[in-house]
Amino acid sequence: MNRSSRSVILRFCAVALFAAIGVVPALAQTQSSTAAGAGKALTIKRLYSAPSLGGHVTQGIEWAPDGKRFSYLARGDNGSAELWTMDAATGERKVLVSADKMKEMTQPEKAKNTQATGLGRVQAENYMWAPDGNHLLFIGSSTLLLLDLNTMSPTSLVGGEADVEDPKFSPDGQWVSFVRDSNVWVVNVASGAMKALTTGGSEEVLKGKLDWVYPEELDARTAYWWSPDSSKIAYYEMDERPVTRYPIMDMSSPIGAMEYTRYPQAGEANPIVRVGVVAVTGGETKWMDTGADTDAYLPRVDWLVDSQRVAIQRLNRAQNRLDLLFCDATSGDSKTILTETDKYWINISDDLYFFSDNKRFLWSSERTGFRHYYLYDLSGKQLDQLTSGDWGISGTGGFGPGAASHPDVDEAHGYIYFVSNKDDVRESQFYRLSMRDKSIARLTKEAGTHYVAMSPDESAFVDTYSNTATPPRQDLYRADGTRIAVINENKVPELAEYRLAPVQFLNLAASDGSKLYAYIIKPPDFDASKKYPVLVSVYGGPQAQEVRNDWNPQFLWDDVLAQKGYIIFQVDNRGSYNRGHAFETPIYHHFGKVELEDQLRGVKYLKSLPYVDGSRIGIWGWSYGGFMTLNAMFNAPGVFKVGVSVAPVSDWHLYDTIYTERYMGRPQDNPEGYESSSPVNQATNLKGTLMLVHATGDDNVHFANTAEVLNKLIDANKYPAKLMIFPGRGHGISDRPARVDLFEQITDFIVKNL
Repeated sequence: MNRSSRSVILRFCAVALFAAIGVVPALAQTQSSTAAGAGKALTIKRLYSAPSLGGHVTQGIEWAPDGKRFSYLARGDNGSAELWTMDAATGERKVLVSADKMKEMTQPEKAKNTQATGLGRVQAENYMWAPDGNHLLFIGSSTLLLLDLNTMSPTSLVGGEADVEDPKFSPDGQWVSFVRDSNVWVVNVASGAMKALTTGGSEEVLKGKLDWVYPEELDARTAYWWSPDSSKIAYYEMDERPVTRYPIMDMSSPIGAMEYTRYPQAGEANPIVRVGVVAVTGGETKWMDTGADTDAYLPRVDWLVDSQRVAIQRLNRAQNRLDLLFCDATSGDSKTILTETDKYWINISDDLYFFSDNKRFLWSSERTGFRHYYLYDLSGKQLDQLTSGDWGISGTGGFGPGAASHPDVDEAHGYIYFVSNKDDVRESQFYRLSMRDKSIARLTKEAGTHYVAMSPDESAFVDTYSNTATPPRQDLYRADGTRIAVINENKVPELAEYRLAPVQFLNLAASDGSKLYAYIIKPPDFDASKKYPVLVSVYGGPQAQEVRNDWNPQFLWDDVLAQKGYIIFQVDNRGSYNRGHAFETPIYHHFGKVELEDQLRGVKYLKSLPYVDGSRIGIWGWSYGGFMTLNAMFNAPGVFKVGVSVAPVSDWHLYDTIYTERYMGRPQDNPEGYESSSPVNQATNLKGTLMLVHATGDDNVHFANTAEVLNKLIDANKYPAKLMIFPGRGHGISDRPARVDLFEQITDFIVKNL
């Protein structure tokens, strides 16, 4: 359930707010919409048909190594692709690789399991720049082709049938590395000579390849790292043999075909992970000393700039102690440089950065309750705290397109670039921090959400901007925030043809006085003298923020319901993301209690509105939101007339170790918390009309969760009013026919029962 896999339903606008139970005025900013009663009705089929109502963002944006231009993919009406560049100083566009040459360079992709929600989500780009800026590497399922941009002649570096995963150039450009058959390989760019640097990799023991749980719950993006001098590679060895080999039956198969995933459920054994270093010339691996405790996590690995030491972050299984280790790459000896501890849990970040002087590093911590930057020397002595306040940094690009894995630091001018919601919790803006005087300048101006891809020389950046009324647009800016050129305006004129409902942000107060952010959407022909049913949309879990001024095509489904006469409401309860660590921690060791309490505060507010029919309030959610829907229907019986739960966790014993134990501890240490936090144990309390949805191929929230609930409801003679099963699909139920059917059925269920 990491952030990148969650559906985010986002809205922005402002209308006068109702003053009740702590409701306070929010920002006054209006979304333009067609006049009430005008325009076409929006349909589910249109939502999932081409062309997209969210338009199309420019794909494949990659900065050239010198930062003077970036490349991007442009597609013709016939689907053919060309590679273009834009000059970073002038915005001038040129064709870099023609459509004919692109066709020659690309390999047809093999059929993939598009339903997977684990490592299957983490895919390499289709091409990348060589460090010399004169070559491009084109990446196929099992091939790597190098294109000389001066002669436009291609060279095959890797062929064959076996998959090629996670290719990278060495920093000096002399080698291309990749993973094949769970081993790390390199190919010499000049000679074409290829060799394996590791041996013995398999399904059971992964070398340079990630398992299921590290990318899903620790946001790990790779399992090997080049040294800055290109002489060595550090890599994970992930011993999966202790991990449960979880079976997932293909229920659309006539013979009951089975797939297996190494999936560690709460309290079970994790993979045993260690970090090795191997020379690019080959030879024995030297294993880094990360301590005697093999039941710990190693979520981040980085090289120091001297290429002699490897920085490894070690997180204990309870996830409340994080050590930064420096390991000698030759001997493996390690030294603990600093340690972070927390009463609850520690959130992992990607903010470690080593300065080129080989004397200092940048670190971030939530020790004050909000994530801020700190400066250390290599001995672990804190030199300075660079940012402070009741707001937090969220890296460089946040968690969207173009997000960077490490901070963008302009050492020459003493600047650090970062994204934060410091000016508005519901937004993401781009900032520049001066290390000289700690002054902070905001570089992006429009209210909304900005995802940023900075140039390698920190002279310019690509900004992908949106708000809840505006699909993402892309622009090129200088580092000072001056716009150079529009990359993709991405206007969608068709949106004006629909009766898109006006939206408003509002603030509520939780029982402990915490501010809760929410939004409400009314029908386009709203009449305050009438009574309306309400559908509460919920996610409610940690590491997610739903009430944001951002665009997501999914929110258009809200408009479908609003046009049918429903009010839509959503609130980010305590435990959710981007509000500081103290706002997250009330859920510690008990899922669902505080979250439901805050959702019920939202219901109390709704019932105070004269135009809300308090007897017709429904709730729906997916994944953690599915869990919250069951939680609400079983633990607040009678409050919600209707509930729609999609892919819910019903029993926290069934979910994975890293996510579940971070917040709940191990089940053997917190049996009462697991019992009361798992709605399957309160299923007999169901009062109201319930719809359950799950896919049989879900490798994230297993179908067993819904099977357990069904058995409890059958025993209580309370079988759900509607059950939808999607054979073979994954957690996202993402193929178009299934999505159309799913949302048409949910819409019909709500209309009939609410």
